[in-house]
This record gives sequence, C-alpha cells and structure tokens, in this order.
Amino acid sequence: MEKYSQIILKSGKDQSLKRFHPWVFSGAIKEIRGAVNEGDVVEVLSNKHEFLAIGHYQIGSIAVRVFSFADSEINQSFWVDKLTNAVSLRKELLKPETTGTNVYRLVHGEGDGMPGLIIDFYNGTAVMQMHSIGMYRIREQLAQCLKDVMGDELKAVYDKSAKTIPYKSDVNPVDGFILGQLEPDVVSEYGNFFTVDWVEGQKTGFFIDQRENRRLLQEYSKGRDVLNMFCYTGGFSFYAMRGGAHLVHSVDSSEKAIELTRKNVELNFQGDERHEAYAEDAFVFMKDIKDKYDLIVLDPPAFAKHQRSLGQALKGYKRINTRAFEQIRPGGIVFTFSCSQVVTKDKFREAVFTAAAISGRNVRILHQLTQPVDHPVNIYHPEGEYLKGLVLYVE
Repeated sequence: MEKYSQIILKSGKDQSLKRFHPWVFSGAIKEIRGAVNEGDVVEVLSNKHEFLAIGHYQIGSIAVRVFSFADSEINQSFWVDKLTNAVSLRKELLKPETTGTNVYRLVHGEGDGMPGLIIDFYNGTAVMQMHSIGMYRIREQLAQCLKDVMGDELKAVYDKSAKTIPYKSDVNPVDGFILGQLEPDVVSEYGNFFTVDWVEGQKTGFFIDQRENRRLLQEYSKGRDVLNMFCYTGGFSFYAMRGGAHLVHSVDSSEKAIELTRKNVELNFQGDERHEAYAEDAFVFMKDIKDKYDLIVLDPPAFAKHQRSLGQALKGYKRINTRAFEQIRPGGIVFTFSCSQVVTKDKFREAVFTAAAISGRNVRILHQLTQPVDHPVNIYHPEGEYLKGLVLYVE
C-alpha cells in the first residue's frame, strides 16, 4: 500500500476524529512528517501515533478534510465505491425514472463522505464543483469514475470550480467540460420544466435543494396571491401556479434572473397572465405591499458566508421578515429561508421570532424545513445542515 505523509495531532486533539467528525483544524496539529503540498493525501495520527483517518491536506483553518476513517488505499476503486454508494442512494430514494425528475444532487460533500466535492446532475450532464484543492487535483479521475458508475446515462461532465476553489491556492481553475459536451438544456422536476444554465448560472445552475419545499408550497397556493422574493429562475413561482394561485409576482434584483424566470414560466404556462416578474431590489419592492399578498416566499441568497458577517446577516433576516409580517394579509402564509451555513437553525429562528414580535402579529409555525434527501447530512458533521426554513401562518 502507498504510504502517505503524516499529520500528528497534539495530545487530546484526536477526540473529534474518534467521533468521526471529518475536519482537522490547523491548531490541532503538532507535527507534519514528510513533504506535504496542498491537496496531497495524508494520514492523520494521534499524539500516540495511532491511525485516525485519511484525507486531503489544505492550507487554512481546516487543515485536513477526511474522506476515510479506515486505513484504505486511495485509488480508482476507492472513488468508484464512494460514487457508487452516492448514486445508488439517489436512485433508491428519488426514483427519478418514475417521478418526472432528471435534476438532482449526486454528491453532497461531507454528507457522502467526500468533503470538498459537489456534483449535480442535469439530465445527462454532471456539474462538478470542487471546494478543496485535493478534490480539484483529481477532478479528471473523479469524472472518469463517475462515468464508470453511471455508464450511458452520463453524457458529459462539466467542471465549475473557478469561483469555489480557496482563493489562497496556487491553482487557477477555468470552468469547462472534462468529459463530453452538452449545451445547457431543459430539465424536469416533478413534471415542471426549467431552462438551466450551468455555465452562467448561480451555484451549479439551479437551486436543487429547494425541490421538496417548492412542492410543499404548491399545496398552499390555491386561490392565493403569491409574492416570490429573490426568485432567481422562478422555481417557487411556477409551483405556486401549478397549485392554482390566483396571481404570482416574481422579484429579483438581477435582470438576467428575471429573463430566465419569464422564460421558465412560458415553458410551463404558455400565455398565462397570472404571472408578472420585476427586476427590483427586494427591500425597495417590499416598502409598500400592504395587503397585496397572502402568500410570501423569502428565499434570499446567503446573507452570511463567513462568521464575521453573521451579525449583519441576522439583521437582514430580521428586517426582511418584519416587512413580510407587517404587510401580509390576515391569514397569510410566509415561507422563509436561510441558506447561510454560519447561521444556525436557532439563530435563524431567533431572527424570525424577533421580526414577528416587532410586527405585533400573531404568528404560528406550520412546518420546519430543511434540505432534501439528495443533500444528506453526515450525523457526525451537523455543519452540513445549511438550509433552514419555516412555514408560518400570520393571523
């Protein structure tokens, strides 16, 4: 078996790994044995030189991202096994061949034991995003492994890591196809159609993680006047229309997002006059909407990407939710979300509760929402539960 350089931990710093948490922080390291470059595979040992784990080394606060707690050989078959498990889970739980869904997450980082790797599937194209140098350096190997697992179902693999690789790294990633080539196309989610642009779009091209929450919104939409704030490509909007909404207004500050929303609405509801879209700042749009809507969706982009911006993020969530509570019609429903990993479930709820108190309205929780089954959370890595949502009834 190939021998790897070794990371020796300080005394007492091995407890988190013994509880299978997949990160080693730089402050826990006592010694590095052997020449180690960023992205290399390393063994992690306790202060007593007991084997603990294997992972990718990187420069920064998180020094090792662990992908094996067994003393394994990290080769082609290792990654094929990992990807086989990930793909099998999606096939078993999502049953894409019977649900009219051909867009879903194939690999969700730590949730699938592959920290630093995200893979989303778009009707034949796998879009990969690497968040670590280790995964980036083996991207071609991973693409071939995925082809071995999925066979003819996989037509192309696109690497979209230019904006996700740590900025201090010594690589200069360029987005592009690793295998095959397919133009961005129309995908299907529960029979709703979306134009997806993985080249220019946000994330890997689409917000797959809201699939089940969009479906829930459909159940609440009949006869309601719906406002979809931060609409991006309009996912919540046409689920509302599918559910029988009286009217749907989609709002996003991006002109490009509004163009895509209109295009997607036309794909699903050609000539339907219930829908209008506005390219406008959310806070400006919500200044004066008193009693115009009785269902409001608040799905903003991450207000906080780092711990240092947490305070401002919580103020943002409080402010936008206060406006919704103050102006929604009596008997209205609010779907409100945070996708900021650094904003905990409790902190988000506290911000929303504060907004409710400021509004003076009586507000009740109907549902507590999270990410779907193709975004699994490693039970030993609770940080992986990044999407938080509440469905609220406002008297």
